[in-house]
Amino acid sequence: MARSAATVEEPVRQRLLAEATRLFAERGFESTSVQEIVAAAGVTKGAMYHYFGSKDDLLHEIYGRVLRMQMERLTRFADAEGPIAERLHAAATDVVVTTVENLDDSKIFFRSMHQLSPETYKNVRAERRRYHERFRDLVIEGQRAGVFRDDIPAEMVVDFFFGSVHHLGTWYHPDGPLSGPEVGRHFADLLLSSLVPAGRPAP
Repeated sequence: MARSAATVEEPVRQRLLAEATRLFAERGFESTSVQEIVAAAGVTKGAMYHYFGSKDDLLHEIYGRVLRMQMERLTRFADAEGPIAERLHAAATDVVVTTVENLDDSKIFFRSMHQLSPETYKNVRAERRRYHERFRDLVIEGQRAGVFRDDIPAEMVVDFFFGSVHHLGTWYHPDGPLSGPEVGRHFADLLLSSLVPAGRPAP
């Protein structure tokens, strides 16, 4: 049975992303040329431009595929049944685990995002903003239910938490003493402990 065109072409797209990720990590985004990417992937420039309009688009997609996956998972946690504290804890653990599992992609992006075109940079910020707002909504839900303290703006809670998550690339190593799930649980425990209302024992 003949494979569909999409099935045949998809490995080309994946090779381009894999080689771009490797080269950006080794040489930096600015120092890597389109020609080097297509040569490493074993394709033509025409094949690359079939999938990606520019080197910016490659960098955007390296991070975008991680962010889309995290957004899908966050939505499942947010929409699930169960106490809000459990859902927020699960969501917080998961974002750390998925960041650690895709640490190279995240490190490359955050190191190079300032070199994106203004329009692409604006789009990326909007995508990240939607993710952070979905996470923030969980905090607000808990605050309105009286489960979380409400004297700290939910926006600040999210900024503080994700500041720590985005810092993972500077210190986490897979061969270190803690696994990704262990770090995720610690981060989530710290987040939930910080949200306990005054006078109430920590969970």
